[in-house]
Amino acid sequence: MQHVVFNQKGGVGKSTITCNLAAISAWQGLRTLVIDLDAQGNSTRYLLGADPDEDTPNGAQFFEQSLKFTVRDRGLADFIVSTRWEGLDLLPSSPLLDELHGKLESRHKIYKLRDALAQLAETYDQVYIDTPPALNFYTRCALIAADGCLIPFDCDDFSRRALYALLDNVAEIRADHNPDLRVEGIIVNQFQPRANLPQRMVQELIDEGLPVLQPYLGASVRIRESHEQSLPMIFLDPRHKLTQEFVALHDALR
Repeated sequence: MQHVVFNQKGGVGKSTITCNLAAISAWQGLRTLVIDLDAQGNSTRYLLGADPDEDTPNGAQFFEQSLKFTVRDRGLADFIVSTRWEGLDLLPSSPLLDELHGKLESRHKIYKLRDALAQLAETYDQVYIDTPPALNFYTRCALIAADGCLIPFDCDDFSRRALYALLDNVAEIRADHNPDLRVEGIIVNQFQPRANLPQRMVQELIDEGLPVLQPYLGASVRIRESHEQSLPMIFLDPRHKLTQEFVALHDALR
C-alpha cells in the first residue's frame, strides 16, 4: 500500500504524521519505506537524526538521472538508505529537489516515481510519501504513484478553506492520471477536545460527508521532544496517549 500525505497548507504536520505512521508499520513487522519529496527535509532529519552528508544517496539524484541520456537508469533501490530501526528505510530529501523541479516538469518526468515504485512492489509492504506544501511536480508525482491520500487537518479556518481545493486537485489527478487513487481520509491533528472551535470544525466536516478519520491526534509537547530527539513516538514513548492514537490510526488504515 502506497500512501501520500498531502496538504497544500504548510505547518499541518505532514512530516510528523508520515514518520510516525511509518515507524509504527516497521515496529509491527511490516517492511516500510518513507519517501521524502519535500526539499525542506523534515522527514529525513526526523528519521536520520541529522541532515544527510554529501555521500548519502537521495531522491534528487534519482530524479536527476532521468534528465541525462543514459542507456539505463539506476533503480530507486540504489538511492534508498536504511534507518536505525529494522524494517524502516528512507529515500532522503535534498535541497537540490527545488533546483530540479522546473527541468523535470518541462521534460514530463511525472511518471518516474510511479514506475520506480512498481519495481519495488515485492520489497515493501507499506510506503509513505511526504510531500511539499504545494501542488507541484513532486506532489503530482506522489499522487500518481500512490494508492491512497491522507490529508492532515489542523482545525484552522485557513486549513479548512484549502481543504476543498485540495480535494478537487486529488479528483483531477484521479481522473487524468491515476484512477485507483482514493482519499483514505482526513487526519485531524493537534486536536483540543475541550476547545469549541476544533470540535465545531471537525463536526462540520463530518456533517458534509467528508472522510474524517478517527482517532483524532491530540496536542502534546511530547511530539516536540520526539522531533528534537529524532525518535518517532513509538520508539520514544510507546505508552504515551498520543502514541496510542497514532497506533490506532495506523491500524484503522490497514
